[in-house]
Amino acid sequence: MENKCLIENLTPLASSHSRRSVILAIFLSGLMGVGTSLAQGAGVVNSSKNPLQVATLHWYGANQTTQFTVGTAPIGVAFDGASMWVANFGSNTVTKLQAGDGATLGTFAVGINPVGLAFDGANIWVANSFDNTVTKLRASDGTSLATLNVGNDPVGLAFDGANIWVAIAHGNNVAKIRASDDTVLGTFAVGMSPEFVAFDGTNVWVTNFNSNTVTKLSLSGSILGTFAVGTNPEGIAFDGTNIWVANHGSNSVTKLSLSGSTLGTFTVGTSPAGVAFDGANIWVANRDSNTVTKLNLKGSTLDTFAVGSLPLGVAFDGANIWVTNSSGIPGTVSKL
Repeated sequence: MENKCLIENLTPLASSHSRRSVILAIFLSGLMGVGTSLAQGAGVVNSSKNPLQVATLHWYGANQTTQFTVGTAPIGVAFDGASMWVANFGSNTVTKLQAGDGATLGTFAVGINPVGLAFDGANIWVANSFDNTVTKLRASDGTSLATLNVGNDPVGLAFDGANIWVAIAHGNNVAKIRASDDTVLGTFAVGMSPEFVAFDGTNVWVTNFNSNTVTKLSLSGSILGTFAVGTNPEGIAFDGTNIWVANHGSNSVTKLSLSGSTLGTFTVGTSPAGVAFDGANIWVANRDSNTVTKLNLKGSTLDTFAVGSLPLGVAFDGANIWVTNSSGIPGTVSKL
């Protein structure tokens, strides 16, 4: 069986949703959840610096050269509290890296064309976009615990404390899986071509790429609201108070209140994809600029950093930002 998309065809993905589902990272709520909870626990209130970064002596100008080799076409990235996990779209694997020094701790086979990742406190969940499945791996050793059929083209993942939510891009819905016993509890309609998912502590948010909207769902799956954002929304993150959305087609990020009101739209680089919160600031991977933009919570640009080619996924490990660079064989991740 041929892969859904050849590696050399990654660049034009933004023009076709049938290939757009590859431009993922994350699994943002899952990969954001650990970093966000750590930062909030540290008591960040009105600081432009995360005290965890200060405490671990990592507060310095972002290192633009540190990169680690992973599999082909890395997309999603997630932190499990100790290690980074990277979904290698072109290799049908995930790579586990030691967060401290980037050492490879293992490479594990999953389904075909893995994209999004989420961590549930014990396991890593992987969305395999081509074979319409989700793989559950034990985080401690990478053992495969389950493979579940979820729908046509699963992409982004999020964990709500009990359940895994999966954006099904070609089903225009999200699937809900009980993490404890791998039971699929149902699917719930959202907008057109859902891609990323985030959990705000109470409700689930989903970006709808072809609707230019974000859907807010209760944990029972009821739609609480649908809110307009920019063109082709992809990455989504919760900062502890508000929701941030990367608008791939508008070269911007939108900041929403939890009621869905637009609080601002801010220009970033070209074709923003993944978004992450580091406890004090927002980081955005700009796919076609080969950069990452750092914003404060007011939306002002604090800095822009060069990374590798076609950056997509972003995650925070409590001290540093990790970015997947999807182009190149082998693929790489940058650590800032």
